[in-house]
Amino acid sequence: MDKKLQGMNRREFLKAGGAGTLALALGSAGLFSFDAKALAQADTEAKRSFGGYGPLVKDPGGLLDLPEGFQYRIISEEGGRMTNGTAVPGAFDGMAAFQGRHNSVVLVRNHELSSNAKYPVIGKNPYDKNAAGGTTTLVVDANRKLVSEVVSSSGTIRNCAGGATPWGTWLTCEETASGEHGYVFEVNPDDPENELSKTPIRDMGFFSHEACDVDPATGIVYLTEDASPSFLYRYIPNDRRQQPGALQKGGILQAAAIEEKSNTEAAVFKPGQQFAVVWRDLNPEEAQADAMNKGCIRFSRLEGSHFEGGVFWFDDTSAGEKKLGRIYRYIPSTNSLELFYEASDANLMEMPDNICITPWGDLWFVEDGGGADRLLGITPEREIYTFAANRLNNSELCGPTFSPDGKTLFVNIQSPGITFAIWGPFARNNPGRRRVMSHAEPPSYFAPQMTDKLIGFAEAQGISLLEAAALQRHGVTI
Repeated sequence: MDKKLQGMNRREFLKAGGAGTLALALGSAGLFSFDAKALAQADTEAKRSFGGYGPLVKDPGGLLDLPEGFQYRIISEEGGRMTNGTAVPGAFDGMAAFQGRHNSVVLVRNHELSSNAKYPVIGKNPYDKNAAGGTTTLVVDANRKLVSEVVSSSGTIRNCAGGATPWGTWLTCEETASGEHGYVFEVNPDDPENELSKTPIRDMGFFSHEACDVDPATGIVYLTEDASPSFLYRYIPNDRRQQPGALQKGGILQAAAIEEKSNTEAAVFKPGQQFAVVWRDLNPEEAQADAMNKGCIRFSRLEGSHFEGGVFWFDDTSAGEKKLGRIYRYIPSTNSLELFYEASDANLMEMPDNICITPWGDLWFVEDGGGADRLLGITPEREIYTFAANRLNNSELCGPTFSPDGKTLFVNIQSPGITFAIWGPFARNNPGRRRVMSHAEPPSYFAPQMTDKLIGFAEAQGISLLEAAALQRHGVTI
């Protein structure tokens, strides 16, 4: 047992973060018994997932530094040959992984290209034949080797991020608002370049889209905007059956506002402070202007998002006192918006971009800053760590996503485009810990005060300190 835990009473133990990861079993006599092997394994996994994976090892290939024990394989490169012999398009960006046949993984990858590109997306059924962007679909076998690579949508512009749907499709977003471009499109990995892939979801708004994710409990889609100012949107579809094509049947677009304020700058948010949100209906073809006129929350420049455990996570890449970025979480069940983390040190976070929740419950984000672009993690226990560092100058990491079994991380370097498969001693899939992240304390000095009253409440209710703090933030009387 960790020496720090020896001699602790229950209250001190709660302060240390709870007993959720220790391999302890309650015997028939009411005493703790120990399974040494299970305890050792749990301790190893706790160190890995709760405090990162250790220092990075310099990559002799000069591409991607990773912790000891991890390795990568390049599965796709810009300018290489696709299955049909055409060139692999450039400007790799957002990405999602789906379960394929025979233990394969199907990746859908964005290409953030405009009208002129060295390696455009060349499809058979484009939305606009003069536009170079779109998506490609890759099939990777159980040995992490590329099986096929094809175009799955084409004729769009600046396909930056997007989001996977619970029904197995990819929503690719155009990061522009010009002419007939500024929409979201649905891509079916099992039916590349079908009519759906070239049909804009117009009611989901005409604006410079960044990322989007679906609440599986309600079918509501939450969207971020990459513009300045930008707004947080949601789309309530008329058809809630959660199947391919349902989103195209129309719906209501809304933007978030703070209930008791008008014309609100996001700078009003302070660490640990929550605001009740109201959603205001918008004209989808004039989304940004309408949100501005109706006093919705003005963010600096929104980027990545991820929906997990009943919470919609998103980041504002250039927000905060030092313009280093912020991470927010919106909780639909309480209709509240909270600033989770604001960077005050570029060593810990510099301009967050795409984000995801790992299979074991950490929040991961890539950077789009002026320094070394990295992939970093924040644990529910408030640890911040670096998992990967991009060694290429003037490029960025994009689109981190895990295989459905959680054993492989896929991530891109944008330019020159490279897609990596990364594997090693990742922590095991942990749905419970992913839910814990949804109400985890903010890192460092953003954490709530651990008063004796709060600790006593947690002890009396038989819950963890994290859960008690979350209840307190959500308005429960302690």
